[in-house]
Amino acid sequence: MMKNTKLFILGLLLSGMPMIASAQSKTETIKVAGNCGMCQKHIESAAKKAGATEAKWNKKTKELTVSFDASKTSDDAIQKAVAASGYDTEKYAGDEKAYNGLDECCQYEGKKKAANK
Repeated sequence: MMKNTKLFILGLLLSGMPMIASAQSKTETIKVAGNCGMCQKHIESAAKKAGATEAKWNKKTKELTVSFDASKTSDDAIQKAVAASGYDTEKYAGDEKAYNGLDECCQYEGKKKAANK
């Protein structure tokens, strides 16, 4: 009887673990300005450095889809990192100095001039 109780409790604990792990994993889509394949590499790299476990920027839609552990980083932190690398996001203007250092093909029209928050 005691063995069955222990197995039952162990089963309950193990069945709840996947829910705990998946509750912290988030996927977000963020608008990010850019032009080319080089932009894609810069944008995805900045997102990953900010803690994204996966980052995929679509050149046509100008959308960055990121997956991340919400206990380690946030959508906001990822957007700040992308902006720091020179690219405008939906919330932050790209850093002017970083933008000016981008390859000419990566300097896009419609660059935001607003100050970052």
